[in-house]
Amino acid sequence: MRTLAEHRVVSLKKSGGEWTLKLQSEVGQTPSWVSSPFVFVGAGGMSLNLLQASGIPEIRGYGGFPVSGVWLRCDNPDVVALHQAKVYGKASVGAPPMSVPHLDTRVVEGETSLLFGPYAGFTPKFLKQGSWWDFFQSIRWHNLIPMLGVALGNFSLVTYLISEVLATRSKRLQALWDFYPSADPDDWYELTAGQRVQVIKPDPRKGGVLQFGTEVVASADGSIAGLLGASPGASTAAPIMISVLERCFPHKLDEWTPVLKKMVPSYGTHLSDKPEKAHKSLVTTAKKLGLSV
Repeated sequence: MRTLAEHRVVSLKKSGGEWTLKLQSEVGQTPSWVSSPFVFVGAGGMSLNLLQASGIPEIRGYGGFPVSGVWLRCDNPDVVALHQAKVYGKASVGAPPMSVPHLDTRVVEGETSLLFGPYAGFTPKFLKQGSWWDFFQSIRWHNLIPMLGVALGNFSLVTYLISEVLATRSKRLQALWDFYPSADPDDWYELTAGQRVQVIKPDPRKGGVLQFGTEVVASADGSIAGLLGASPGASTAAPIMISVLERCFPHKLDEWTPVLKKMVPSYGTHLSDKPEKAHKSLVTTAKKLGLSV
């Protein structure tokens, strides 16, 4: 197995039981090709476009709504030293769950800063360094109705996003002052963070719904799967990948279950229905990590 960093997938096609991917190096734009019987598309915002390019019918109707995040950042060591936690507030009326404001301590390469936000922004790019045409290239005849359904059914959200995009610096500072009344504007500057593409999912009743979580889309034959939606964190990454294994490799589950149970002792059990097993699983995991419960 080889790893190809700094390469971009420009096309993928299935032929003879295998997927052939055309790659392009970011340096020199040199093309190359790789083949595989299974493909997992974990390309962040560009997962939608790549799954559309694969031609699998399961992606029909899906769309994407790109949202960027803007933060206020403070590097003043005297101010940073006053706060060593993450404190959440309440989202504004009509605001999406991802916009819940919080004041957060971040340490990157030994440098500590404070971040406050996020403030929503809009750009048609599906990646932070993507193309201005990403959003428009994702529009298909089959996802027009879901996208229009979301636009009409989430008018308050659309209004909120427009107000956020047009928000002035003074308005953003006012939100900060609700948390930190004595904040000095000179200590804080705007920083554009990552880019996410929220899932627009087809819905027979509403036409389409805007989903704020993650969505695994897999082909019927299990040869390709991809992850759409918000970036998965530690709490969701493991169950997402287990879901991929179950949907794409059902013929292998009997063989893999003992290994999965060793890695995840509660695998196959709904702990929410069995509090005793949930507690036992918590205690077992804590002991493995050297923690006390």
